[in-house]
Amino acid sequence: MIKLFDWSGKRAKPPDGARLYAIGDIHGAAACLDDLLAKIEADAGGLDLAQLIFLGDYVDRGPDSKAVIDRLVEIKSDYPEAIFLKGNHEAAMLNFLANPDRAMEWIDWGGDQTMRSYGLDGVLTRSGDELSAALGEALPDTHREFFKDLALKHIAGDYLFVHAGIRPGVPIDEQEEEDLLWIRRRFHDAPAAERPAYTVVHGHHPTAKPVDAGWRIGVDTGACWSGSLTAVCLHGATRKFISTGR
Repeated sequence: MIKLFDWSGKRAKPPDGARLYAIGDIHGAAACLDDLLAKIEADAGGLDLAQLIFLGDYVDRGPDSKAVIDRLVEIKSDYPEAIFLKGNHEAAMLNFLANPDRAMEWIDWGGDQTMRSYGLDGVLTRSGDELSAALGEALPDTHREFFKDLALKHIAGDYLFVHAGIRPGVPIDEQEEEDLLWIRRRFHDAPAAERPAYTVVHGHHPTAKPVDAGWRIGVDTGACWSGSLTAVCLHGATRKFISTGR
């Protein structure tokens, strides 16, 4: 489904001539990712005419996180201008790899599905140290590099792209990683005086439909549960959402 929004507020724009597609939380929904990329390719007239911006949370919960990362690694190679942001689930996974005893909660957040997608078994019966070591061995070098290179934010024209949001009233260059990856209500309910000069495009908070609140755009539509993976297309002064499964 493609839905066009005529927004009468501030006319935020990407850089001149740019056609940006910001893609929400994938969470292991590899089939949805392929479907959405096909829709974007058709909308843009080819992926080489679009700039793809992925907003994080590629792993966990869904059935095939490994296939998602395989596809994103391929995109990163084929389209060097693509942007890949870190989500809180990638941060949790990396924390588990580095210090499993202090990051076991990742398993309950969908890390068990991620490990199974990488071929690990006995996920609920093995120790954290054993699982962390096994996952480290199972990760291809290309995946390890992909996770290491994830950015925390991206600015293009009048838009700021980030996984979760920002802490209201704090300058962009002083934002902390914790807020960029995890913040919810404090950001969503920010009073007008504390909102940034940029229009913020984010994921992290799943909703039944994408959200255009004027000053912020949310594109997490819970793909791993709903089958609906969403991107927002930003071109000139227009915005439109493209979703799978609707």
